Amino acid sequence: MARNKPTSRKKRLGAAGKSSRPVPTWVVAKTRGRVRSTPKRRHWRRTKLKL
Repeated sequence: MARNKPTSRKKRLGAAGKSSRPVPTWVVAKTRGRVRSTPKRRHWRRTKLKL
């Protein structure tokens, strides 16, 4: 990818990076382990974004 990115693409990449984070530990504790994973979780090498 180019070094100089358009601002719109940069915002989308940042949002995708934030949404790919794991569930916080306190959420697992509060739900007694029912919520463990995020359905939108994405690995940078396995699943590519359609941008």
